[in-house]
Amino acid sequence: MEKISKDKSYPFDLIEAKWQSYWLKNKTFRTPDPGEPGSDKPKYYVLDMFPYPSGAGLHVGHPEGYTATDIVARYKRMKGLNVLHPMGWDAFGLPAEQHAIETGTHPRATTEKNVQTFKRQIQALGFSYDWDREINTTDPDYYRWTQWIFLKLYEKGLAYLAEVPVNWCPALGTVLANEEVVDGKSERGGHPVERRPMRQWMLKITAYAERLLADLEGLDWPEPIKEMQRNWIGKSVGAEVDFAIAGRQEKIRVFTTRPDTLFGATYMVLAPDHPYVNLITTKDRKREVSEFVESVIHKSALDRLIDLDKEKIGVFSGEYAINPVNEKPIPIWIANYVLMTYGTGAIMAVPAHDERDYEFAKNNKLPIYRVIFPRCGPIPADKVDGFSPAYDSNDQEGLPFTATEDAVCMNSASPNEFSINGLSCDEAKEKITSWLEKKGIGEKKVHYKLRDWLFSRQRYWGEPIPVVHSPSKGIVPLSEKDLPLILPDISDFKPTGTFEPPLSKAGEWVRASVPGAPPNEVARRETNTMPQWAGSCWYYLRYLDPHNKNQLVDSKKEKYWMPVDLYVGGAEHAVLHLLYSRFWHKVLYDIGVVSMSEPFQRLVNQGMILGEDGQKMSKSCGNVINPDDVIREYGADSMRLYEMFMGPLEIVKPWSMRGVEGVYRFLGRVWRLFTDGAGNLHKEIKKQPASPEQLKILHRTIKKVAEDLDSMRFNTAISAMMIFVNDFSKTETRPLEIMEPFILLLSPFAPHLAEELWAKLGYSRTLAYEPWPVCDGSYLVEREEEVAFQVTGKVRSRSMVPVDISEEELKARALQDEKVKQWIEGKKIHKVIVIQHRLVNIVV
Repeated sequence: MEKISKDKSYPFDLIEAKWQSYWLKNKTFRTPDPGEPGSDKPKYYVLDMFPYPSGAGLHVGHPEGYTATDIVARYKRMKGLNVLHPMGWDAFGLPAEQHAIETGTHPRATTEKNVQTFKRQIQALGFSYDWDREINTTDPDYYRWTQWIFLKLYEKGLAYLAEVPVNWCPALGTVLANEEVVDGKSERGGHPVERRPMRQWMLKITAYAERLLADLEGLDWPEPIKEMQRNWIGKSVGAEVDFAIAGRQEKIRVFTTRPDTLFGATYMVLAPDHPYVNLITTKDRKREVSEFVESVIHKSALDRLIDLDKEKIGVFSGEYAINPVNEKPIPIWIANYVLMTYGTGAIMAVPAHDERDYEFAKNNKLPIYRVIFPRCGPIPADKVDGFSPAYDSNDQEGLPFTATEDAVCMNSASPNEFSINGLSCDEAKEKITSWLEKKGIGEKKVHYKLRDWLFSRQRYWGEPIPVVHSPSKGIVPLSEKDLPLILPDISDFKPTGTFEPPLSKAGEWVRASVPGAPPNEVARRETNTMPQWAGSCWYYLRYLDPHNKNQLVDSKKEKYWMPVDLYVGGAEHAVLHLLYSRFWHKVLYDIGVVSMSEPFQRLVNQGMILGEDGQKMSKSCGNVINPDDVIREYGADSMRLYEMFMGPLEIVKPWSMRGVEGVYRFLGRVWRLFTDGAGNLHKEIKKQPASPEQLKILHRTIKKVAEDLDSMRFNTAISAMMIFVNDFSKTETRPLEIMEPFILLLSPFAPHLAEELWAKLGYSRTLAYEPWPVCDGSYLVEREEEVAFQVTGKVRSRSMVPVDISEEELKARALQDEKVKQWIEGKKIHKVIVIQHRLVNIVV
């Protein structure tokens, strides 16, 4: 961190320690629940995406969103709302476990230490959290209800065991989500990852795909985030079609959103992990196909999607399929641009009308048939009917042609006289789908890219899954009265070196009895644990009722507080956390635990704060700024103010210690505006009438700051307050009726300084619940305006005049103006033209 020399503008260290202690001791920000005094106000629930408490502690980028929500929370309290603003810890997960493995420290001890560090740093910034509602996902009283939700998912058939291909990391000893794998290696540690089938717990999020998609429309979220969710869910409406394999009984089913282009299918592609790859590969192609599959199969679906931006590659299987509409053979390829996780894992390729297929066909010299033409464009005579010859790939002008509006099908008639020639694309889709259904070789289908959620982790530091595996009774869920199933304390939490999770070493804990099972039977507890996502799926609900021993949340409290009115966090959680939370919430809605189907009404993503070198903050770059250092040098209020003054909340921006210095000096000017050199209230602060100009400045500032807070434009609100301070630093009198409201405007941004100044004005209680200043618009009405005085069309003078001045008086003012007199003296005035509120033109 660059050290900048400075004078101590004000005693922030004493002020901030004093008020942080006061807020904690007096529980200033304790939030009343329904039925308690104060709960008759309208509610406002403002929520941060709670942090994972890492060993490194906070850097200055982390509190950006927390500062924004705290400003909003303080503002809403002063506006008369009952504000819920809680904080907690997302503390299960792989990082703590890896640290434990590397150091021999139990992850619980590491987590507790990290939480203490994070809490100390957060409290040092003066955030107005209700600490009575603090939660921790590793607390058994918390994860009891995470386990309870799992049991409800199991009861509804939404949790199930299945053998699925997974990303297995031998070094970490666990399955990784696609998002935790980068270029075939683990995101944490860079260890090799392999794809292999394993028996895993899955959650059927696909059962909610349509609701997750449709309910986005009613949410006040940034459109790019909604679009990311839509793309992840990936709804496609089309048809499934069976292609016979030449000389075989088996058929390959494909899914297509463009059945109208079926006559243009010139080859087929299977995903490398399609179950038919070995079946259809001819002997002479085995080696090449095997090498290709091996090079692709270990990569995650996410990495393979990224690879598509680079190159679409594949190999010929040696086998052919039969196009069902024209009975022509088409080659079957295996390629990297088809995923087993989407559709059926096989596609019909129509290179004339699909960009990916076109690129692949050009690279591999595959035939390209055009079957869709613009309705208003020229259609060559030989393409009006029948099946056109293959185009030379060098003569594909205007391809691929992907439009469906004002387009018609051509070259689309089969030997059995089935034809869609001349039909629009929509008409052709309907006709060909009906024909496929009639023939029993296809049907209309809706597909989603979304896949069921892989829920197992081969880790120790996670929530135990509350089921028992019985040889005689199969999977036996625990009774609710047996929750929580406590994670056992074990000394050896390292990976086992096999596919067995660390919990398999938990001895007696693993062995369990099942009521009604044979007397000598030994059942085994599930030794996989839940992923870190589990605890963060529903934490916003537990804040409403954190100490309830009998329910996840009391229904009255849930109905009062939900939904979350404002949710702020990083864009890195734009897809999965939000998707998983919405899924769990909808399940809880279906079973009557919550009263509405969506949890987060408004969402805002803060932009990343980069290091002073413009790079992402990281230890390896040596550009991490510790908030403890900033607070020590400049105070918490300066850090809060600077984080909001850097620019709009949503954009990426670099840190600057000189910028911190600037807002620190501004706060010093505020201090000196109110106090003398000894820190006593300034003698200019008096109970005296304010001038109209002073009232105008105040109410202009009130209006601007309130409007900017409502739209979360924090940087421009701060600018308005800086202008106020500049204006009043020049005045000899500073009336109380002006200065008091300014302190209240400043308080959400710099609460410690504002509290201290409030106390110096003689108030004995906190300003946290003081009414927000109200703008009196009458002070903003302009009473004077500037009018130009012209002589024969040229401006010779300007004058401030009353806005309600009469036309005759305005003429007189112009004629009497000293500068104007110089230009009209001795000349004949032809006429005087008055344009009210703008100008007077004297024609001579």
